[in-house]
Amino acid sequence: MQVTIFGATGMVGKQLMIHALAKGWKVNAFGRNVDSLIDEDLRSEQLHSIKGYVFDEGDVRKALQGSDAVLSALGGAFDGTDKARSLGIKNIIAQMKATGIRRIVALGGLGVLPDENGNYVMDAPDYPQEYVPVGQEHKQAFEYLKASGLDWTFVCAPNILPKEADNHFMALEEHMPSSWEINAGNLALLMVQEIAFPQYLHHRVGISNIVGD
Repeated sequence: MQVTIFGATGMVGKQLMIHALAKGWKVNAFGRNVDSLIDEDLRSEQLHSIKGYVFDEGDVRKALQGSDAVLSALGGAFDGTDKARSLGIKNIIAQMKATGIRRIVALGGLGVLPDENGNYVMDAPDYPQEYVPVGQEHKQAFEYLKASGLDWTFVCAPNILPKEADNHFMALEEHMPSSWEINAGNLALLMVQEIAFPQYLHHRVGISNIVGD
């Protein structure tokens, strides 16, 4: 198995890389600045770091060469000015189609999950307004995926903690998580598992740490 990880130098992206390499997979790790990956790249025959821009068709297509699937952990500013989450996914989808890759597991936010009436959680009057701009980016990314015809899964995360995996988490199809936090490692573990053993094809997934016993 070979995967391309977009946003590989971010908090979740680094955890995706760890868990993918732990499975013995080959990894193309893509980012705007991959200097932090150079040492590990030199140590591991399975890891290939690729510097590029997610908006550039050629850069993205190059990063996809030889891969069987895509893991996207694109991030950026929370004020809606950074379009990497939406337009980045749009370009990734286009280049996946051009190269014949069908499987993608992408990171989004919990605001894109449906409420009990089937509406976006982020559209509720009491949803924190400071998260609406980034929620709009996640919403656009989700809509691009839904219309793509690819084999997609959209993992909708709550507040992400800079902690490794402890396997103490829950995931629910098209449903809000039980808490408002998830370890970056647990999030990455679920995303990598979803590549290895798909359970949520063409679905949004709510995920959170399990609080208490």
